[in-house]
Amino acid sequence: MLHTLKSLADPSRLRLAAILLRGEFTVQELTRIMGTGQSRVSHHLKVLTEAGVLSVKRQGTWSYYRVGGESPFFTAIRPALEQGLTELPRREEDLSAVALVLEERRNRSREFFDKHARQWDDLARTLLPAPEYRDIVLSYVPEGKNVVEIGLGTGGLLPALAARSATVIGVDHSPAMLDEARRRLTKGKVSGVELRLGEMTHLPLPDNSADCALLAMVLHHAADPAAVLAEIRRILVPGGILLLADLARHEREWVRERLADQWLGFDEVELRGWLKTGGFTRIESRRVEGNAGEETVLVVRAS
Repeated sequence: MLHTLKSLADPSRLRLAAILLRGEFTVQELTRIMGTGQSRVSHHLKVLTEAGVLSVKRQGTWSYYRVGGESPFFTAIRPALEQGLTELPRREEDLSAVALVLEERRNRSREFFDKHARQWDDLARTLLPAPEYRDIVLSYVPEGKNVVEIGLGTGGLLPALAARSATVIGVDHSPAMLDEARRRLTKGKVSGVELRLGEMTHLPLPDNSADCALLAMVLHHAADPAAVLAEIRRILVPGGILLLADLARHEREWVRERLADQWLGFDEVELRGWLKTGGFTRIESRRVEGNAGEETVLVVRAS
C-alpha cells in the first residue's frame, strides 16, 4: 500500500498514470505527450512499474507501457482515481496530445494502405506469409445474419460472406482499398454488399445493428486495439458474435516499416483481457500453426 501511494504522490507520476489509462504508449510518445525530457519520463515510468501501477510490454525493440494489474491496492483504488482525473492540472492538454499521437498512428497506416492497395495481397502474402485460416473463420459466420467486416482490405472475404449472410457491410479507412474491393465485387458480380469509409474506432454504424463482426488480419494495424474491440461491442446486438483472426506474437520487427504493422502480433492472454474489459464473454480461441516460414494465426470467437 505504501509503495503504491508513494509512487503516485508526485504530480508528474500521477499525470503519467492518468495518460496511460487512455492506452499503451512508448517512452518516445509519452515524452511528446507530456512535453518532458525522456530521462525524466523514463525515471517516473520505472518508479510506477516497480510499484506495480504500470506494466511494460516488449515488442521488438519497442516497449509499450500501460496501466497494469500487479498492485492489488492500485486495482482497488483505480475507480476512485479515474473519477478524479478531470481535476488534474493540464488534463485537457494531455488528452489532446494523446489524441494527436493516436491520430498520427492512424494516418501512417492509412497513407501506407492508400499507397500499396493495388499490390497489397501479393505484398502481405510474400513478406509475412500466414497459414490458411479463412475457412475456419467463415465456418463461424452465422448464416442469414447481418455481418460487418472491419478493415476489409481488397475484399477477399466479401464474396464468401455475401453467399452466407443476409447483408454484408464492409468498412475500411483507406479509399484506395475500398476501390480495390469494389473492383473485386464488380468483376465477380457479387451483390448484397455495401462498402463504407470509416475508422475502426468510429464505425459508421448505429448501436446494436450487426449480428456478427469480423476482423481478419486487421487488429495488428490498429492504433488502439482495446478501443477497437470496445467500439465493435457497441455495434453488435446482444448475443452478437465477434470473429477475430490475427497474428500470434512474433519478433519480426521489420514489418513495422514494410507492412505498416503497429503491433508484432498478440498473445491469447492479452486478447482475452481486452475482450473481457470490452464486455465480451464466451471467448474461444485456437492457434493455426503455419508451415516453415509462416507465422502462426490466432482465431478468436466471442459473444
